[in-house]
Formats: sequence, structure tokens, C-alpha cells
Amino acid sequence: MPPQPVNDLRRIAHQAMLDHGLEPDFPAAAVAQTSAITQPTVAEGVQARDLRGLLWASIDNDDSLDLDQLSVAEPLGDGTVKVLVAIADVDATVRAGSPVDDHARINTTSVYTAAQIFPMLPEKLSTDLTSLAADQDRVSMVIEMTVDRAGALTGSTLYRAMVRNRAKLAYNSVAAWLDGIAPPPPPLAAVPGMDQQIRIQDEVAQRLRRAQRERGALTLETLEARPVFDSHRLSDLRLDQRNRAKDLIEDLMVTANGVAARFLESKGLPSLRRILRTPERWNRIVELAREHGANLPSTPDAVALNAFLEQSRKADPERFPDLSLGVVKLLGKGEYALKRPGQPVQGHFGLAVNDYTHSTAPNRRFPDLITQRLLKAALNGAKLPYTVAELEGLAQHCTEQQANADKVERSVRKAAAALLLSSRIGQRFDAIVTGASPKGTWVRIAEPVAEGRVIRGYGGLDVGDHVRVELVHTDVGRGFIDFERSK
Repeated sequence: MPPQPVNDLRRIAHQAMLDHGLEPDFPAAAVAQTSAITQPTVAEGVQARDLRGLLWASIDNDDSLDLDQLSVAEPLGDGTVKVLVAIADVDATVRAGSPVDDHARINTTSVYTAAQIFPMLPEKLSTDLTSLAADQDRVSMVIEMTVDRAGALTGSTLYRAMVRNRAKLAYNSVAAWLDGIAPPPPPLAAVPGMDQQIRIQDEVAQRLRRAQRERGALTLETLEARPVFDSHRLSDLRLDQRNRAKDLIEDLMVTANGVAARFLESKGLPSLRRILRTPERWNRIVELAREHGANLPSTPDAVALNAFLEQSRKADPERFPDLSLGVVKLLGKGEYALKRPGQPVQGHFGLAVNDYTHSTAPNRRFPDLITQRLLKAALNGAKLPYTVAELEGLAQHCTEQQANADKVERSVRKAAAALLLSSRIGQRFDAIVTGASPKGTWVRIAEPVAEGRVIRGYGGLDVGDHVRVELVHTDVGRGFIDFERSK
């Protein structure tokens, strides 16, 4: 199949942003503000520790330049390890109420489509001046954590520090090295001691993950599609699977986000929490488990659900992503909620934690920038940058805009998949049901990774079912992929 042009997808993506209440382009005032910024901003009078001598490193996607966090670890004896996570001080450059901040506040997130990326902040900032870029001195917010040999958090604190990224690393090459199937990536090998440093972080992350799983944090593995381009033409949508390096960063960031949430609570301050409510479709999750030979309690139980997921992953790792996808769909969407000091708020069912915020990606997510400003106010004993009423409105707005960004990404991904599948009408595919409601029934195929609607023969299908389908129609402009159930 010949590669497909991407220009049409860019027009579709641009229009999708507008249709869903997002700004695809930076307004003139934000462009002017960005042009006037020529170097990283360091607020005068800020007391920041000098930690540039530590072996800080970033691990992200191969092509990522908007680096939000660095990490480093130090064994303390008796199996205890001190872990530091440095977060880019975006607020020092992007002040609340400035034109750049106003744009970020509207979109609330970077939007990653198969056609192009719509960054929350201008790339001059997010990929350079507010990025924890390699070999650059940067002021950051540091979350310090002490983890014992059982994976329990035994201490934590926050402070400002000057840091320097010693190695810009990528998930896939680091994971292959950790798994023993590839040599150390050149940026890692070039820094003496970095190999041991990353191994220490990997070991600590595995401790944290084991402890999280024991509490009921869910083992999930869904298949994500990344566009593949050949001379600026879309040639494929390939799986972007989880790996050991991604788990390393996720485990450290989940723990750091919990520390940030509890720090604000300890100071008697409000916060934006990231929550996932107890699933409303638990009965269907029970049915899905029963279809796989397992019994779950009649009331939602994260520990029991994770035990089933772990068992399923070990029994059938190839089909586990399909089961994960069904569970993810049934769990529902995460959302942001205001946490007032001393008042209860819903926790995160999927992570099995009560205290969780978003704080570690301020270049890419506005809630993280909000949290950063709250943390800095707490550290400085300063007035809060937002009122409680503003935070409540922002929680709802960020939830809505994240949902809209998801819709944009999904619609462009569907358009890209429709483009790739347009010459394959009449072919049959193995699929899994990803949605079933009065509005319609949807399935996902694996090659290319694509989701479409079942327009005929959908009776009796429900989320998680496996089915054989035939492609009957595509519409690139509307991102439609239509299947019928194959006999």
C-alpha cells in the first residue's frame, strides 16, 4: 500500500481543534510575548539549592524535546534509596494571566495528533527555554522522596534547585538495554556512572510498582498507535507499547504526584486532584472476568480486579492488551476535582490512591502548571495565585478540555486510519468490542491500529467481546470506518 499524504490530515486536525473549542494557533499577543523572551527566567531572590553536580537524566520519547522532569537516585543504606524528581519551573517564565498563559488556560493541554502536535506552550519555550534540555542549567521544583526496600515511602520534601540534564535518554533504547537485549544507548554510555544510576532508579521503580499493586493499583496494558511518516507522507499506524523504561518513569511520577498532593494538604491549601471514580459498570467487569474463568466480588474491589488482571496477563500475554482495553473502557474517564483542605474528595480507583494530583508535566498540561504555582506559594508563604472558586472552575474546565483534546486526537487518528484503510474495503479483520451503547457499537482492529463502528450484525455484542468483522466503508474527512459482523 503506498504511503498517504498528510496535508489533508493537517486540515482535518486544525478544524477538529476549532470544532471542539480548542485554539489550534497561538494568538498574536502570545506570539509577541514569546518573541520577547530570549533566555530562561530565574526569579531574583529565589533560594535554590545547587544540585547540578548530580547525575540527572531525562527519559522520554525519542523525538520529545519538551522535557518536563529529570530524576536521580542515591542509596542511603539498609536498602533505603533517596529519589529526586526535578520538574521544569515553567511558571518562572509563563506568568499567570500573561498572553501565553491565557492560551494555555484555554487549551489546558498539548494535543498530539497523527497529523501534527498542537503544543500548549510555544515551542520556543516548551522545547527550549522552559524545557529541562540536555546540558543546560535550569531552576526546577524538586520533589525528594525516601523509599525503603519494601517500596514504602518513608519521607518526602519539596524545594527549588538548580539542575543540569546530563543525559537525554529515550524509552525504547533504555528499555532494550535494561532488558539485556541491546547495548547501552550512546548518551547513557557517554556519562560515567549513568548506567548504575539508571539501574538504581529501575530497581526503586519496581519496588514502588510492587507496593502499588499490593494496594490494588491496576495492571493495564493498552495498545497505542503512533503515526509513521515516510518523506512527510503517512505510511502506517504502529503500536507504541509499554516497556520497562516507561514503567520506571510512570512509577516515579505517580509517587511524586502523591507527594505534591499531600504537601499542599499539609499546608492547609486547596489542590486540583486527578480522580477516577468507582466504576459504574462494575457488573460488566464482573461478567468480563467470568468469561475469562474468574470470579470478582459483586461490589467494586480494586485489589481483586488487579489479581484477575495479573493472572490474565501471565496466562495470555498476547491477548492481555485486548482485555485491558475492555476494562479501561468500563472504568470510565479520569477527571479533575477541587480538594479543599480537610474535606474529603474521591480518590483514583485505577491507581488505588486517595491523594493524587498532576504536577510533573507543566510544559504539557495546565493542571500541572496550576499545581506548580500552588506549590511555590506554599514554599514561599505567598498569597495563592487562584481563589477557591477559580480552582473549582478550572477543575471543571480542565476536565472538559482534556475530553475535547481526546476527541481531537481520536478523530484525527480515525481519519488517519481511514486513509490507510481506504484501499482495503472487503477485507476481514479480528477485532475487539471497545464500546457498546444505544449510540452504537465500536470495535478495534490491530493492523493498522484502528477503531470503527459496526453498522450491521452488532446485536448481542458488548465491551470486551472478540468478533470477526469486514470493512465495508471509509470516510477520511469524517474519520468514519464502518464494519459489519463477518459470518
